[in-house]
Amino acid sequence: MRRATLYLLLFLVSLTSSWAQENAVASQGSAKATVYVYRYKQFVGAALSPSVYCDDVQLARMENGRYFTTTVEPGKHIFRSNDEQSGIVLLAAAGQQYFIRVDIAAGFMKGHGRLQLMDNQQGTYELTSDN
Repeated sequence: MRRATLYLLLFLVSLTSSWAQENAVASQGSAKATVYVYRYKQFVGAALSPSVYCDDVQLARMENGRYFTTTVEPGKHIFRSNDEQSGIVLLAAAGQQYFIRVDIAAGFMKGHGRLQLMDNQQGTYELTSDN
């Protein structure tokens, strides 16, 4: 009888431990912020594909009419495009969504990407509308 009780107790402890680990992993998924980076499909500058960087790491080259998502840890992150003199300082909060639009700005000899942080309603609209 004692042995059966011991096995039952060990089973319950392992079951509880397994559930706690799965719950911790699931809650960590929302511990990051999601950033949507998108570019309108436009004729002007269609041949250009400016790069997008986060904390000086290249994430993607933005082709005309495309988008991508990335997740970042909560805290301060610097997003920029080819123009190193302009960028966005994003203070990311866990579980939040952010929208960054890539615009093509005129430059000397050629255009370059310029980033603009959009509010969530506008960013959602622009990202999901047919462009």
